[in-house]
Amino acid sequence: MTNYYLAVDIGASSGRHIVGWQEGGELKTQEVYRFPNGVTERDGHLTWDIDALLGHVKAGIRAARAKYEIESLSIDTWGVDYVLLRGDETVYPVYAYRDGRTESAIPQVHEKIPFAELYHRTGIQFQPFNTIYQLYADKLAGRLDGVTDFLMIPEYLMYRLCGTKSHEYTNATTGGMVGAKTGEYDPEIIEALDLPKGLFQKLQQPGTVIGEYEGIKVVLCATHDTGSAVEGIPMEGDAPYISSGTWSLLGVKTPKPITDEASRAANWSNEGGVGYNRYQKNIMGMWLVNRLRAELCPDKPWSEIVAEAEESVFAETVDANAPIFLAPESMKAAFDSALSAKPQTLGDYFG
Repeated sequence: MTNYYLAVDIGASSGRHIVGWQEGGELKTQEVYRFPNGVTERDGHLTWDIDALLGHVKAGIRAARAKYEIESLSIDTWGVDYVLLRGDETVYPVYAYRDGRTESAIPQVHEKIPFAELYHRTGIQFQPFNTIYQLYADKLAGRLDGVTDFLMIPEYLMYRLCGTKSHEYTNATTGGMVGAKTGEYDPEIIEALDLPKGLFQKLQQPGTVIGEYEGIKVVLCATHDTGSAVEGIPMEGDAPYISSGTWSLLGVKTPKPITDEASRAANWSNEGGVGYNRYQKNIMGMWLVNRLRAELCPDKPWSEIVAEAEESVFAETVDANAPIFLAPESMKAAFDSALSAKPQTLGDYFG
């Protein structure tokens, strides 16, 4: 009897449901459902339509069951973002990490815990969207009043499927509050920021069965998408990896976190893996070109865009990691303001 397993992989631009099984000693896969994703603006903030995501998750499960008898399923997404709950009630909006609401929270966090100490404790690189800054922004805004739980995005989606509130290790590490040595939420960080202690539960490892959805076992994978991607790479030893999507991650597996001063100064990150540490660095990935395409030529195939880019003789470049490109209202305008010469063709922007 063949066992079929469903992987739901959701990124910032799209999601997909893939069924996998073993056949003749080889892993076989089939994509059975794909859907768009993206931030939406609400009251001047960037948010996720979490209800639409859940609807797509369920629709994809139906599509998978129409073809296969599914043994178990799991969900991964990007890191750092979460959903607040008051009991079973979702607290809206669900903010997206590119929203600028942490700007005033960051210096206040660092007044209570200098970043050098945060890095030594957690090994997580500085990014303005780290969960620690988002949660403190919620505290300052009063959004934590009466909150009973915070669940990372994939854990929230699985909770809505099976009714279990879980806290998976690899995803939790992305937020800057998990101890590099302990592998659990750092109580001294939580106390220093006066965050509700009840929100921070014991972390669970990938492979934990947390419930069922319509007879299908719901299992925690490495719910941070990069954690799952690296786990799926058939590599040995200290070979480097690049995981590419909206962000690209360059890294290596290490036995334990590296949290010395040189590592902090280089802004490298230590995130949880399945029995190892992922020592890696964020690099701007497909975000810029995806946003340019959506604005300039949403219906043009990538093959034609690449061909026009190859023909371009425009030589000026931009710093892809500059703050101006993190969440501009217009990516074209961001490029125009960063360049001294104005691009003349579509290929000039993509080249």
